[in-house]
Amino acid sequence: MIGDPVGNAPARIAFLLVPNFSMIAFTSALEPLRMANQLTGETLYEWMTVGSTPDAVRASNGLYLTPELGVVDTADSNLDAAFVCGGNNIHKFHDEATVSWLRQMGKKEKVMGALCTGSYLLAKADLLDGYRCTIHWENIASTREEYPNLVISPELFEIDRNRYTCAGGIAPMDMMLCEIRSRHGAELATAISEQYMCERIRDQNDRQRVPLTQRIGTSQPKLAEAVSLMEANIEEPMTLDELSHHVGLSRRQLERLFQRYLNCVPTRYYLELRLERARQLLLQTSMPIVDIALACGFISAPHFSKCYRDTFSLPPRDERRRAAGLMGPDAPVSATLRRSGRSR
Repeated sequence: MIGDPVGNAPARIAFLLVPNFSMIAFTSALEPLRMANQLTGETLYEWMTVGSTPDAVRASNGLYLTPELGVVDTADSNLDAAFVCGGNNIHKFHDEATVSWLRQMGKKEKVMGALCTGSYLLAKADLLDGYRCTIHWENIASTREEYPNLVISPELFEIDRNRYTCAGGIAPMDMMLCEIRSRHGAELATAISEQYMCERIRDQNDRQRVPLTQRIGTSQPKLAEAVSLMEANIEEPMTLDELSHHVGLSRRQLERLFQRYLNCVPTRYYLELRLERARQLLLQTSMPIVDIALACGFISAPHFSKCYRDTFSLPPRDERRRAAGLMGPDAPVSATLRRSGRSR
């Protein structure tokens, strides 16, 4: 719980704005606090924005916000909590003063939180060791590669003692409503939810991504089981015969299910899963391409490069160079790449 357990004093929260932070994640966390004050007519929560410096910070949507303070100016702020507002390319953010500030806040046993990809920065500051946490689903694989000892869940949010982490999008609203409910009661949390026309307050057992069964219905458990097996075996892919055996179908039956409900053959679906995982590692880590190839089940770097180019219309090396700004923006972008575009 953030702040005074009795709720007599306002809970004071700092939002650390990291370059390319997700605006929707930030506002989804902030607005429930504002509405809690508005509906009760009391100052239950106070907040401030903080940056590495006092200079304006650009969000991923191109808008700029000017933080009220730089991290070096917050020593006397008497904060109860600090939330890292992450977004695109969090792994490219390098600022020792900011990481040091987070560590100092952690030593004071404050609530340390993260929105969207902000968990990456908390991990960098060694503030998630021994805690259950989460991060935006696109960054789960790369964060596990870089911080293999972390316990990272696929849930919408995780509240583990004084660590609050959540995925991007509107997941921060659910996390803050859960916090408000625990500190000020379910009636207030429900009233805030109604103000924002939220159908329900999701809890931390809800998953980030829509399960396959919700997209194809519950009448195809064998198909859902096969996809789950694929997702769990990326580094060492299963053969189609092995998949068929594990789900109790013939190879032909499994192919028909994939073709009917997912519009592709199982081998193609599996390949695209592995290539999407490879793309996440390619853009979010500094892993060598050969290591990425092996981590995603490809027998060699040349084979991986060919499959990647066939799907995304450019080889892995050029994908990484373009992301680093070393190639022009007119490099080809495939339909598959456009479909998987960033939504944070």
